[in-house]
Amino acid sequence: MTDKDNNDIKITPESRLKLVHKVWGPVEAQVIKSLLESHGISCILKGLVVQSVHTFSVDGLGETKIFVDETDYNLAQKLIESNLSK
Repeated sequence: MTDKDNNDIKITPESRLKLVHKVWGPVEAQVIKSLLESHGISCILKGLVVQSVHTFSVDGLGETKIFVDETDYNLAQKLIESNLSK
């Protein structure tokens, strides 16, 4: 089975996804996704609200979580931290 929004990520019973970062908007989520994918790390973005319908953020509704496979977690975390500190 594949994720609807990320057809390149295979979701299997053996998959171990790990939360690597949280952001508060779709633009920042897409920037981080592009950063990770440029280093060969696939990720899944999961939010509570469809951002194109509700462009506001109230009580965490605009939060987007970024998940990566646990084998890529350490590298993904380092990439995010080093690029966010700039």
